[in-house]
Amino acid sequence: MEDWEFDFKWLEVKHKIKAAMGKDELPSLNSILYLIGIQETGVIRDSFEKEEKQDLMHVAVCTLLSQDGYYEFVGRDEDGWPHFKQVQQIDIEGVKNQGRLLQEKIIEYFAE
Repeated sequence: MEDWEFDFKWLEVKHKIKAAMGKDELPSLNSILYLIGIQETGVIRDSFEKEEKQDLMHVAVCTLLSQDGYYEFVGRDEDGWPHFKQVQQIDIEGVKNQGRLLQEKIIEYFAE
């Protein structure tokens, strides 16, 4: 995907989420990961503890990266939370490149 196309699609996803959530500002990457985590766990509450928010974001990252075979879904625990195991090393260096990969996976996630 060319840079201009990536930028357009990423901004489009952010605007869709902003509109759906009725917010005034575009969501950050972390906010989007948090929302995907909520979607994937099915756990909906008014608030989450800090550790739970981190767990939700981890679920989102695993879900997104499972599309490329980095993680494999292994099942849900007694509380319904999904669990994954890493099956392939992620060999993408640098925070910027890793962020870009997650953004591309988010674009694919919302395209489905």
